[in-house]
Amino acid sequence: MAARKTAHKRQPRKESKYGQVYVYGNVVRQPNGPSERNYPKRRASRQVRKNRKRAMDMNPVYAGFLVVSAICIVVVCVIYLQIQSEIVQRSEHITSLQEELADLKEENDTAYSAIEGSVNLQEIRAKAMNNLGMVYAADGHVIEYESPTSDYLKQYEEIPEDGVLTKSKNVSK
Repeated sequence: MAARKTAHKRQPRKESKYGQVYVYGNVVRQPNGPSERNYPKRRASRQVRKNRKRAMDMNPVYAGFLVVSAICIVVVCVIYLQIQSEIVQRSEHITSLQEELADLKEENDTAYSAIEGSVNLQEIRAKAMNNLGMVYAADGHVIEYESPTSDYLKQYEEIPEDGVLTKSKNVSK
């Protein structure tokens, strides 16, 4: 069988002034020697006390730096909250515009369907042919031509009956 390895936790050790080693924990025997609490504490020297006091005092430059840092943090937080609020307002505005667009599309589709349903193409054809004298175009009625430069045509005068606006030397009739 394989042997099991057990891990032992090391207990912190502390050396006393007299060279004895103390191990603290819940299963360690208490030392027989005198405890450290019974010894009077040694007073620190004047230079040590002065250094400790100076370390605890706050330098005016450091205090100013802390104040400026705190003000900068507050300003950044306020700007962040304003931007966040603006984003929420814009998002709500976009949502309301999208709802309005959906409503307008629905109204437009409904109106288009109503108009499409109300128009009778057969009736329009009958009125155009009977009342207005319109006829379907025959083979010779449609004149096709190429527009040389643009997609639209500005008409300044009537198109002649034969459909020829200008004659070219290369075109024969």
